[in-house]
Amino acid sequence: LAARQALSEGERADLTVRLACHLEALLAQLAPGVLGFCWPYRAEPDLRECVVRWLAGDASRVATLPVVIDRGEAMAFRQWTPATPMKPDRHGIPHPVDGPFIVPEVVLVPLNAFDRCGYRLGYGGGYFDRTLARLRPLAVGVGFEVGRVDSVLPQPHDIPMDWVVTEGGAARAATA
Repeated sequence: LAARQALSEGERADLTVRLACHLEALLAQLAPGVLGFCWPYRAEPDLRECVVRWLAGDASRVATLPVVIDRGEAMAFRQWTPATPMKPDRHGIPHPVDGPFIVPEVVLVPLNAFDRCGYRLGYGGGYFDRTLARLRPLAVGVGFEVGRVDSVLPQPHDIPMDWVVTEGGAARAATA
């Protein structure tokens, strides 16, 4: 997290452009109709422009953002467009104000640290592990190479990503 936050705004923007190229190719391959992604937080890759381009490719596509329902619970997803009314959650992260909950087919999951097996470290709340366990979408971890480690020392409840996308490319997570 410290290494990512130490990157300059320009460096992060350049890395995000490279990451988005790989992500767009993967999304074309996976062809989801409903995509979940996250609002950028604490110097994470900002995928909003990439998602807007993805939406523009087919009018039937739906982008969603997670909504924290309650501490200790799985998140739910609501539709997002650039015009969607948003409000900040308790961490200051914007999310859609209202609308029905929608289950995404593919979820782009932020990576603070990650390993070749697709295990990740988040912020410690367990929200994504609970959400992935409940919804069972295809999980695509997105992050910068500065977060790559030999092992995140996964716990039994941790759910690995199916794919990992960085500025270096897109790859299926290796099996242990």
